[in-house]
Amino acid sequence: MGSLITIASLGTIGTIALIAIIIFVLILFCVVIPIPLWIAAVFSGVKIGISSLIGMRLRRVPPQVILSAMIQAVKAGLEVNSNDLEAHYLAGGNVFRVVQALVAADKANIPLSLQRATAIDLAGRNLLEAVKMSVNPKVIETPMVTAVAKDGIQLRAIARVTVRANIDRLVGGAGEETILARVGEGIVTTIGSAKLYKDVLENPDTISKVVLDKGLDSGTAYEILSIDIADVDVGKNIGAELQMAQANADKDIAQAKAEERRAMAVAQEQEMKAKIREMEAKLVDAEAEIPMSIAEALAGGNLGIMDYYKMKNVMADTDMRKAIASPVDKNIEKSRK
Repeated sequence: MGSLITIASLGTIGTIALIAIIIFVLILFCVVIPIPLWIAAVFSGVKIGISSLIGMRLRRVPPQVILSAMIQAVKAGLEVNSNDLEAHYLAGGNVFRVVQALVAADKANIPLSLQRATAIDLAGRNLLEAVKMSVNPKVIETPMVTAVAKDGIQLRAIARVTVRANIDRLVGGAGEETILARVGEGIVTTIGSAKLYKDVLENPDTISKVVLDKGLDSGTAYEILSIDIADVDVGKNIGAELQMAQANADKDIAQAKAEERRAMAVAQEQEMKAKIREMEAKLVDAEAEIPMSIAEALAGGNLGIMDYYKMKNVMADTDMRKAIASPVDKNIEKSRK
């Protein structure tokens, strides 16, 4: 009896172990082979084999991502290859966004292949937003652009640019910043070439026409549909300010030159006064030698007594004339002052 009980217990343990092994194998089978995903693919009309799903698991690609994207594409009437989607996922792309963009482009009758869509997505562009912008154009508002007309009046303008995405130039094409810079440059050129600022205020559409004719969207990822001038304001009179600044500069230069001439005149005056004082000193020295010369002439017999007295009379007469004429000279000087 004991041996029978032992055999029975061993049989029960073996059965439990066998059941556990079977359950483990089934779980492992379901983990490695995504049966539910394959069933969902079959009922959705997606042609994909179990071996492909197993390969995705082994390559560490989420099968549910690829399968969900393929189901979405098939339901929209598109044919996509699982290998292409898997390669795009491994390259770091957004599979869902690519498929959504393909569906949106197909509904809008925009030609877009899977290869170009994956290339645009890997380039960092938002493909879905670009497709939506192709259907519904986007309005970009430029910042305040300041320019000066030929008459010196400053104008400030704001423009609204309506752009549409160009799918063919999304890879390698310039962005919105380039569009805004080119439009701003065109506005500055148009206003700067206007003779009068009133001409721009009367016909602001001339700015739009000139800017559009320049083909500013070349080499960009967008196509400019229209450029509308939202606002034009009159700023400062730059021409008048420049003229005032030039006049002030000319005045400062003239004052500097006048000050230089005045300084030179003062220096020349001081120099002349120094020369006069020098001459006066020489004259005083010469007058001091006159009595000595007269004495030598008298002693040497070169000057007679009578000649000396005649000379003294002449000097006295001269002094008297000076004394008589000096008040008149002073009155004349006062009247001149």
